[in-house]
Amino acid sequence: MKTHYEFKPYNVGRWVVWSLFALVLAVAPLIFTSGLAQTMLSQMGIAIIVCLSYNMLLGHGGMLSFGHAVYSGMGSFLAMHTLNMISKGSLPLPVSLLPLVGGVSALLFAVLFGYVTTKKAGTPFAMITLGIGELVWAMSLMFPEFFGGEGGISGNRVAGPKPLGITFGPQIQLYYLIAIYTFICTALMFAFTRTPLGRMLNAVRDNPERVEFVGYDTQRVRYLAFMISAFFAGIAGGLGALNFEIVTSEVVSGNRSGAYLLFTFLGGATFFFGPIIGGVLMVLAGVLLSELTKAWLLYLGLVFLFMVMYAPGGIASLIMMNLRVAAFGRLKELWVSYLALGATALLTLLGAAAVIEMVYHIKLNAALGSELKFMGATLDSNGVNSWFGAIFVIVTGIALFELTRRHFKRQWGEIQEYIEKEMKRRETL
Repeated sequence: MKTHYEFKPYNVGRWVVWSLFALVLAVAPLIFTSGLAQTMLSQMGIAIIVCLSYNMLLGHGGMLSFGHAVYSGMGSFLAMHTLNMISKGSLPLPVSLLPLVGGVSALLFAVLFGYVTTKKAGTPFAMITLGIGELVWAMSLMFPEFFGGEGGISGNRVAGPKPLGITFGPQIQLYYLIAIYTFICTALMFAFTRTPLGRMLNAVRDNPERVEFVGYDTQRVRYLAFMISAFFAGIAGGLGALNFEIVTSEVVSGNRSGAYLLFTFLGGATFFFGPIIGGVLMVLAGVLLSELTKAWLLYLGLVFLFMVMYAPGGIASLIMMNLRVAAFGRLKELWVSYLALGATALLTLLGAAAVIEMVYHIKLNAALGSELKFMGATLDSNGVNSWFGAIFVIVTGIALFELTRRHFKRQWGEIQEYIEKEMKRRETL
Protein backbone atom coordinates (compact mmCIF):
# COMPACT_ATOMS: atom_id res chain seq x y z
CA MET A 1 0.00 0.00 0.00
CA LYS A 2 1.38 3.41 -0.99
CA THR A 3 2.07 5.80 1.87
CA HIS A 4 2.71 8.80 -0.36
CA TYR A 5 1.31 10.49 -3.43
CA GLU A 6 3.06 10.57 -6.79
CA PHE A 7 2.71 13.34 -9.34
CA LYS A 8 2.76 12.23 -12.95
CA PRO A 9 3.22 15.27 -15.21
CA TYR A 10 1.22 15.69 -18.40
CA ASN A 11 2.88 14.75 -21.65
CA VAL A 12 2.90 18.28 -23.07
CA GLY A 13 4.26 17.21 -26.44
CA ARG A 14 1.45 14.72 -26.95
CA TRP A 15 -1.18 17.33 -26.07
CA VAL A 16 0.39 19.73 -28.57
CA VAL A 17 0.45 17.13 -31.36
CA TRP A 18 -3.18 16.12 -30.85
CA SER A 19 -4.27 19.75 -30.62
CA LEU A 20 -2.50 20.52 -33.89
CA PHE A 21 -4.12 17.48 -35.50
CA ALA A 22 -7.57 18.68 -34.43
CA LEU A 23 -6.75 22.20 -35.60
CA VAL A 24 -5.68 20.96 -39.04
CA LEU A 25 -8.89 18.97 -39.41
CA ALA A 26 -10.96 22.00 -38.42
CA VAL A 27 -9.16 24.63 -40.49
CA ALA A 28 -8.32 22.68 -43.67
CA PRO A 29 -11.68 23.24 -45.47
CA LEU A 30 -11.53 26.94 -44.58
CA ILE A 31 -8.22 27.25 -46.42
CA PHE A 32 -9.00 24.93 -49.33
CA THR A 33 -12.51 26.08 -50.14
CA SER A 34 -13.15 24.61 -53.60
CA GLY A 35 -15.52 21.70 -54.06
CA LEU A 36 -12.70 19.45 -55.31
CA ALA A 37 -10.55 20.30 -52.29
CA GLN A 38 -13.34 19.54 -49.83
CA THR A 39 -14.06 16.24 -51.57
CA MET A 40 -10.37 15.30 -51.43
CA LEU A 41 -10.15 16.29 -47.77
CA SER A 42 -13.15 14.07 -47.04
CA GLN A 43 -11.50 11.17 -48.83
CA MET A 44 -8.27 11.78 -46.91
CA GLY A 45 -10.11 11.49 -43.61
CA ILE A 46 -11.62 8.17 -44.70
CA ALA A 47 -8.26 6.93 -46.00
CA ILE A 48 -6.54 7.84 -42.71
CA ILE A 49 -8.99 5.72 -40.73
CA VAL A 50 -8.73 2.68 -43.00
CA CYS A 51 -4.91 2.83 -43.28
CA LEU A 52 -4.58 3.12 -39.50
CA SER A 53 -6.92 0.16 -39.08
CA TYR A 54 -4.82 -1.84 -41.55
CA ASN A 55 -1.67 -0.91 -39.67
CA MET A 56 -3.11 -2.51 -36.53
CA LEU A 57 -2.60 -5.76 -38.42
CA LEU A 58 0.57 -5.06 -40.38
CA GLY A 59 2.60 -2.70 -38.24
CA HIS A 60 1.49 -3.65 -34.73
CA GLY A 61 0.66 -7.32 -35.23
CA GLY A 62 2.95 -8.35 -38.09
CA MET A 63 -0.07 -9.74 -40.00
CA LEU A 64 0.19 -9.19 -43.75
CA SER A 65 -3.39 -9.08 -45.01
CA PHE A 66 -4.41 -9.10 -48.67
CA GLY A 67 -8.12 -8.87 -47.91
CA HIS A 68 -8.63 -5.86 -45.66
CA ALA A 69 -10.99 -4.30 -48.21
CA VAL A 70 -13.50 -7.04 -47.36
CA TYR A 71 -14.26 -5.36 -44.03
CA SER A 72 -14.28 -1.75 -45.18
CA GLY A 73 -16.31 -2.82 -48.23
CA MET A 74 -18.87 -4.85 -46.30
CA GLY A 75 -19.22 -1.91 -43.93
CA SER A 76 -20.00 0.24 -46.98
CA PHE A 77 -22.62 -2.16 -48.31
CA LEU A 78 -24.43 -2.58 -45.00
CA ALA A 79 -24.31 1.16 -44.37
CA MET A 80 -25.82 1.81 -47.81
CA HIS A 81 -28.60 -0.69 -47.24
CA THR A 82 -29.31 0.99 -43.91
CA LEU A 83 -29.31 4.40 -45.59
CA ASN A 84 -31.93 3.19 -48.07
CA MET A 85 -34.05 1.91 -45.19
CA ILE A 86 -33.81 5.36 -43.60
CA SER A 87 -34.82 6.98 -46.89
CA LYS A 88 -37.93 4.78 -47.04
CA GLY A 89 -38.85 5.81 -43.51
CA SER A 90 -38.67 2.30 -42.08
CA LEU A 91 -35.73 3.09 -39.79
CA PRO A 92 -35.64 6.33 -37.73
CA LEU A 93 -31.85 6.52 -37.48
CA PRO A 94 -29.72 9.67 -37.88
CA VAL A 95 -27.44 9.56 -40.91
CA SER A 96 -24.53 10.59 -38.67
CA LEU A 97 -24.65 7.14 -37.03
CA LEU A 98 -24.34 5.17 -40.28
CA PRO A 99 -20.52 4.84 -39.96
CA LEU A 100 -21.13 2.97 -36.69
CA VAL A 101 -23.50 0.65 -38.57
CA GLY A 102 -20.66 -0.01 -41.00
CA GLY A 103 -18.25 -0.63 -38.14
CA VAL A 104 -20.55 -3.11 -36.37
CA SER A 105 -21.30 -4.88 -39.66
CA ALA A 106 -17.60 -5.28 -40.42
CA LEU A 107 -17.03 -6.48 -36.86
CA LEU A 108 -19.62 -9.24 -37.33
CA PHE A 109 -17.95 -10.38 -40.54
CA ALA A 110 -14.58 -10.33 -38.75
CA VAL A 111 -15.99 -12.52 -36.01
CA LEU A 112 -16.76 -15.11 -38.69
CA PHE A 113 -13.83 -14.76 -41.07
CA GLY A 114 -11.27 -13.73 -38.47
CA TYR A 115 -11.62 -16.90 -36.44
CA VAL A 116 -10.54 -18.93 -39.46
CA THR A 117 -7.95 -16.42 -40.68
CA THR A 118 -6.07 -15.96 -37.39
CA LYS A 119 -5.65 -19.70 -36.85
CA LYS A 120 -2.41 -19.27 -38.79
CA ALA A 121 0.29 -16.61 -38.87
CA GLY A 122 2.86 -15.44 -41.38
CA THR A 123 2.49 -16.59 -44.99
CA PRO A 124 -0.51 -18.91 -44.35
CA PHE A 125 -2.36 -15.95 -42.79
CA ALA A 126 -1.64 -13.82 -45.85
CA MET A 127 -2.82 -16.55 -48.23
CA ILE A 128 -6.04 -17.10 -46.26
CA THR A 129 -6.85 -13.38 -46.34
CA LEU A 130 -6.19 -13.37 -50.08
CA GLY A 131 -8.53 -16.32 -50.57
CA ILE A 132 -11.31 -14.77 -48.49
CA GLY A 133 -10.88 -11.48 -50.31
CA GLU A 134 -11.23 -13.13 -53.71
CA LEU A 135 -14.20 -15.16 -52.45
CA VAL A 136 -16.10 -12.08 -51.29
CA TRP A 137 -15.26 -10.18 -54.47
CA ALA A 138 -16.60 -13.07 -56.58
CA MET A 139 -19.74 -13.18 -54.45
CA SER A 140 -20.27 -9.46 -55.05
CA LEU A 141 -20.88 -10.25 -58.72
CA MET A 142 -22.85 -13.45 -58.09
CA PHE A 143 -25.48 -11.98 -55.74
CA PRO A 144 -26.83 -8.77 -57.31
CA GLU A 145 -29.77 -8.72 -54.89
CA PHE A 146 -27.42 -7.67 -52.10
CA PHE A 147 -24.40 -6.22 -53.89
CA GLY A 148 -26.23 -4.56 -56.78
CA GLY A 149 -24.26 -6.28 -59.53
CA GLU A 150 -21.85 -4.25 -61.65
CA GLY A 151 -23.84 -1.06 -61.09
CA GLY A 152 -23.65 -1.31 -57.32
CA ILE A 153 -26.07 0.26 -54.84
CA SER A 154 -26.78 3.96 -54.57
CA GLY A 155 -28.53 6.05 -51.94
CA ASN A 156 -29.31 9.58 -50.83
CA ARG A 157 -27.58 10.82 -47.68
CA VAL A 158 -30.07 13.68 -47.29
CA ALA A 159 -32.53 11.49 -45.41
CA GLY A 160 -33.80 10.73 -41.93
CA PRO A 161 -33.87 13.06 -38.92
CA LYS A 162 -32.06 16.40 -39.37
CA PRO A 163 -30.93 17.65 -35.95
CA LEU A 164 -30.01 21.35 -35.88
CA GLY A 165 -30.96 21.55 -39.54
CA ILE A 166 -27.88 19.59 -40.64
CA THR A 167 -28.77 17.66 -43.80
CA PHE A 168 -25.27 16.53 -44.87
CA GLY A 169 -26.19 17.63 -48.37
CA PRO A 170 -23.41 20.23 -48.66
CA GLN A 171 -19.95 18.66 -48.84
CA ILE A 172 -18.66 20.91 -46.05
CA GLN A 173 -21.18 19.43 -43.59
CA LEU A 174 -20.20 15.90 -44.51
CA TYR A 175 -16.51 16.81 -44.25
CA TYR A 176 -16.87 17.90 -40.63
CA LEU A 177 -18.71 14.67 -39.83
CA ILE A 178 -15.82 12.75 -41.39
CA ALA A 179 -13.31 14.94 -39.52
CA ILE A 180 -14.98 14.16 -36.18
CA TYR A 181 -14.92 10.43 -36.90
CA THR A 182 -11.32 10.69 -38.10
CA PHE A 183 -10.15 12.39 -34.91
CA ILE A 184 -12.06 10.05 -32.59
CA CYS A 185 -11.02 6.87 -34.44
CA THR A 186 -7.39 7.99 -34.62
CA ALA A 187 -7.39 8.72 -30.88
CA LEU A 188 -9.00 5.37 -30.07
CA MET A 189 -6.56 3.44 -32.24
CA PHE A 190 -3.65 5.26 -30.63
CA ALA A 191 -5.09 4.44 -27.20
CA PHE A 192 -5.32 0.78 -28.28
CA THR A 193 -1.56 0.70 -28.83
CA ARG A 194 -1.10 1.67 -25.16
CA THR A 195 -3.40 -1.03 -23.77
CA PRO A 196 -2.18 -4.43 -22.50
CA LEU A 197 -3.76 -6.04 -25.57
CA GLY A 198 -1.91 -3.64 -27.86
CA ARG A 199 1.39 -4.33 -26.10
CA MET A 200 0.79 -8.06 -26.25
CA LEU A 201 0.02 -7.75 -29.97
CA ASN A 202 3.49 -6.24 -30.43
CA ALA A 203 4.95 -9.16 -28.48
CA VAL A 204 3.10 -11.65 -30.69
CA ARG A 205 4.59 -9.90 -33.71
CA ASP A 206 8.15 -9.97 -32.35
CA ASN A 207 8.32 -13.32 -30.52
CA PRO A 208 5.18 -15.50 -30.54
CA GLU A 209 6.99 -18.45 -28.94
CA ARG A 210 7.87 -16.43 -25.86
CA VAL A 211 4.29 -15.14 -25.64
CA GLU A 212 3.04 -18.73 -25.63
CA PHE A 213 5.65 -19.60 -23.00
CA VAL A 214 4.38 -16.96 -20.57
CA GLY A 215 0.83 -18.27 -20.90
CA TYR A 216 -0.91 -16.18 -23.58
CA ASP A 217 -2.84 -17.58 -26.54
CA THR A 218 -1.34 -15.94 -29.62
CA GLN A 219 -4.30 -16.90 -31.79
CA ARG A 220 -6.70 -15.16 -29.40
CA VAL A 221 -4.56 -12.01 -29.37
CA ARG A 222 -4.50 -11.94 -33.18
CA TYR A 223 -8.24 -12.65 -33.31
CA LEU A 224 -9.15 -9.80 -30.97
CA ALA A 225 -6.88 -7.36 -32.82
CA PHE A 226 -8.33 -8.54 -36.13
CA MET A 227 -11.88 -7.78 -34.99
CA ILE A 228 -10.96 -4.35 -33.66
CA SER A 229 -9.15 -3.53 -36.90
CA ALA A 230 -12.20 -4.62 -38.93
CA PHE A 231 -14.48 -2.45 -36.79
CA PHE A 232 -12.53 0.71 -37.64
CA ALA A 233 -12.25 -0.35 -41.29
CA GLY A 234 -16.05 -0.68 -41.33
CA ILE A 235 -16.42 2.84 -39.97
CA ALA A 236 -14.27 4.09 -42.85
CA GLY A 237 -16.47 2.08 -45.23
CA GLY A 238 -19.61 3.65 -43.82
CA LEU A 239 -18.14 7.12 -44.24
CA GLY A 240 -17.19 6.23 -47.80
CA ALA A 241 -20.77 5.19 -48.54
CA LEU A 242 -22.01 8.57 -47.30
CA ASN A 243 -19.35 10.47 -49.22
CA PHE A 244 -19.89 8.85 -52.62
CA GLU A 245 -23.55 7.81 -52.19
CA ILE A 246 -22.80 4.69 -54.22
CA VAL A 247 -21.11 1.39 -53.40
CA THR A 248 -19.87 -1.03 -56.06
CA SER A 249 -18.04 -4.34 -56.05
CA GLU A 250 -14.74 -2.43 -56.39
CA VAL A 251 -14.80 -1.64 -52.66
CA VAL A 252 -14.16 -5.33 -51.82
CA SER A 253 -11.69 -5.99 -54.64
CA GLY A 254 -8.10 -7.06 -54.39
CA ASN A 255 -7.03 -3.75 -55.92
CA ARG A 256 -8.49 -1.88 -52.94
CA SER A 257 -6.78 -4.21 -50.46
CA GLY A 258 -3.51 -3.78 -52.35
CA ALA A 259 -3.86 0.00 -52.15
CA TYR A 260 -4.24 -0.17 -48.37
CA LEU A 261 -1.10 -2.29 -48.12
CA LEU A 262 0.90 -0.14 -50.55
CA PHE A 263 0.18 3.23 -48.98
CA THR A 264 0.42 2.02 -45.40
CA PHE A 265 3.89 0.75 -46.26
CA LEU A 266 4.85 3.97 -48.07
CA GLY A 267 3.69 6.08 -45.14
CA GLY A 268 5.58 3.93 -42.65
CA ALA A 269 4.07 0.91 -40.91
CA THR A 270 6.54 1.03 -38.03
CA PHE A 271 5.24 4.37 -36.71
CA PHE A 272 1.72 5.27 -35.68
CA PHE A 273 1.57 8.44 -37.80
CA GLY A 274 2.94 6.65 -40.88
CA PRO A 275 -0.46 5.44 -42.13
CA ILE A 276 -1.78 8.99 -41.76
CA ILE A 277 0.82 10.07 -44.30
CA GLY A 278 -0.06 7.04 -46.40
CA GLY A 279 -3.77 7.89 -46.38
CA VAL A 280 -3.05 11.41 -47.63
CA LEU A 281 -0.78 10.06 -50.37
CA MET A 282 -3.40 7.51 -51.42
CA VAL A 283 -5.92 10.24 -52.17
CA LEU A 284 -3.37 12.49 -53.88
CA ALA A 285 -2.24 9.61 -56.10
CA GLY A 286 -5.76 8.44 -56.89
CA VAL A 287 -7.18 11.88 -57.66
CA LEU A 288 -4.35 14.14 -58.86
CA LEU A 289 -1.74 11.76 -60.27
CA SER A 290 -4.34 9.74 -62.14
CA GLU A 291 -5.50 12.94 -63.87
CA LEU A 292 -1.99 13.85 -65.00
CA THR A 293 -1.07 10.60 -66.74
CA LYS A 294 -2.56 7.27 -67.72
CA ALA A 295 0.61 5.57 -66.50
CA TRP A 296 0.14 6.68 -62.89
CA LEU A 297 0.05 3.11 -61.56
CA LEU A 298 3.41 2.43 -63.18
CA TYR A 299 4.89 5.54 -61.55
CA LEU A 300 3.42 4.43 -58.25
CA GLY A 301 5.07 1.05 -58.67
CA LEU A 302 8.44 2.69 -59.35
CA VAL A 303 8.11 4.84 -56.23
CA PHE A 304 7.22 1.74 -54.20
CA LEU A 305 10.26 -0.09 -55.59
CA PHE A 306 12.49 2.87 -54.76
CA MET A 307 11.16 3.03 -51.19
CA VAL A 308 11.65 -0.70 -50.65
CA MET A 309 15.26 -0.42 -51.82
CA TYR A 310 16.33 2.77 -50.04
CA ALA A 311 13.77 3.52 -47.30
CA PRO A 312 11.99 0.31 -46.21
CA GLY A 313 10.70 2.06 -43.10
CA GLY A 314 8.58 4.44 -45.18
CA ILE A 315 8.33 8.21 -45.08
CA ALA A 316 7.71 8.21 -41.32
CA SER A 317 11.04 6.51 -40.67
CA LEU A 318 12.86 9.11 -42.78
CA ILE A 319 11.22 11.87 -40.75
CA MET A 320 12.10 10.28 -37.41
CA MET A 321 15.71 9.55 -38.40
CA ASN A 322 16.24 13.14 -39.45
CA LEU A 323 14.60 14.44 -36.28
CA ARG A 324 17.10 12.35 -34.33
CA VAL A 325 19.97 13.90 -36.29
CA ALA A 326 18.49 17.37 -35.77
CA ALA A 327 18.26 16.76 -32.01
CA PHE A 328 22.05 16.36 -31.97
CA GLY A 329 22.62 19.45 -34.13
CA ARG A 330 24.02 17.68 -37.20
CA LEU A 331 21.15 18.03 -39.68
CA LYS A 332 22.55 21.22 -41.24
CA GLU A 333 25.51 19.23 -42.54
CA LEU A 334 23.25 17.12 -44.75
CA TRP A 335 21.27 19.73 -46.68
CA VAL A 336 23.70 19.83 -49.61
CA SER A 337 23.62 16.04 -49.89
CA TYR A 338 19.84 16.05 -49.74
CA LEU A 339 19.67 18.62 -52.52
CA ALA A 340 22.04 16.53 -54.64
CA LEU A 341 20.07 13.34 -53.99
CA GLY A 342 16.80 15.07 -54.85
CA ALA A 343 18.18 16.63 -58.03
CA THR A 344 19.73 13.40 -59.34
CA ALA A 345 16.62 11.37 -58.43
CA LEU A 346 14.45 13.93 -60.21
CA LEU A 347 16.71 13.78 -63.27
CA THR A 348 16.39 9.98 -63.37
CA LEU A 349 12.62 10.22 -62.93
CA LEU A 350 12.32 12.71 -65.80
CA GLY A 351 14.19 10.40 -68.16
CA ALA A 352 12.15 7.38 -67.10
CA ALA A 353 8.91 9.38 -67.39
CA ALA A 354 9.79 10.44 -70.92
CA VAL A 355 10.30 6.79 -71.94
CA ILE A 356 7.09 5.69 -70.21
CA GLU A 357 5.02 8.46 -71.80
CA MET A 358 6.35 7.63 -75.27
CA VAL A 359 5.57 3.93 -74.80
CA TYR A 360 2.04 4.73 -73.62
CA HIS A 361 1.59 7.13 -76.53
CA ILE A 362 2.56 4.44 -79.04
CA LYS A 363 0.25 1.88 -77.46
CA LEU A 364 -2.77 4.07 -76.71
CA ASN A 365 -2.60 7.24 -78.81
CA ALA A 366 -0.87 6.17 -82.01
CA ALA A 367 -3.79 7.50 -84.08
CA LEU A 368 -3.06 11.03 -82.85
CA GLY A 369 0.36 11.08 -84.49
CA SER A 370 3.86 10.46 -83.23
CA GLU A 371 4.39 13.72 -81.35
CA LEU A 372 3.41 14.34 -77.73
CA LYS A 373 3.88 17.07 -75.17
CA PHE A 374 5.93 16.25 -72.05
CA MET A 375 6.96 18.81 -69.42
CA GLY A 376 6.73 21.63 -71.93
CA ALA A 377 8.83 19.80 -74.53
CA THR A 378 7.76 18.05 -77.72
CA LEU A 379 8.78 14.41 -78.02
CA ASP A 380 8.61 12.25 -81.13
CA SER A 381 7.74 8.67 -80.22
CA ASN A 382 8.98 7.52 -83.64
CA GLY A 383 12.16 9.60 -83.56
CA VAL A 384 15.57 8.27 -82.56
CA ASN A 385 16.62 11.56 -80.97
CA SER A 386 13.80 11.52 -78.39
CA TRP A 387 14.52 7.94 -77.36
CA PHE A 388 18.28 8.49 -77.24
CA GLY A 389 17.86 11.68 -75.20
CA ALA A 390 15.51 10.04 -72.68
CA ILE A 391 17.79 7.01 -72.21
CA PHE A 392 20.83 9.27 -71.90
CA VAL A 393 19.08 11.25 -69.15
CA ILE A 394 18.20 8.02 -67.33
CA VAL A 395 21.76 6.66 -67.45
CA THR A 396 23.27 9.99 -66.42
CA GLY A 397 20.79 10.38 -63.59
CA ILE A 398 21.40 6.87 -62.25
CA ALA A 399 25.18 7.33 -62.35
CA LEU A 400 25.05 10.70 -60.57
CA PHE A 401 22.51 9.40 -58.05
CA GLU A 402 24.71 6.43 -57.19
CA LEU A 403 27.77 8.64 -56.68
CA THR A 404 25.75 11.02 -54.51
CA ARG A 405 24.22 8.14 -52.57
CA ARG A 406 27.61 6.65 -51.72
CA HIS A 407 28.88 10.02 -50.49
CA PHE A 408 25.72 10.50 -48.45
CA LYS A 409 26.02 6.99 -47.00
CA ARG A 410 29.54 7.73 -45.71
CA GLN A 411 28.44 11.09 -44.32
CA TRP A 412 25.38 9.55 -42.68
CA GLY A 413 27.47 6.78 -41.14
CA GLU A 414 29.87 9.29 -39.61
CA ILE A 415 26.99 11.26 -38.10
CA GLN A 416 25.37 8.13 -36.68
CA GLU A 417 28.69 7.09 -35.15
CA TYR A 418 28.99 10.52 -33.54
CA ILE A 419 25.45 10.26 -32.17
CA GLU A 420 26.14 6.85 -30.62
CA LYS A 421 29.29 8.15 -28.94
CA GLU A 422 27.48 11.26 -27.73
CA MET A 423 24.66 9.17 -26.26
CA LYS A 424 27.15 6.98 -24.38
CA ARG A 425 28.96 10.10 -23.13
CA ARG A 426 25.72 11.57 -21.82
CA GLU A 427 24.82 8.33 -20.09
CA THR A 428 28.08 8.38 -18.16
CA LEU A 429 27.49 11.92 -16.85
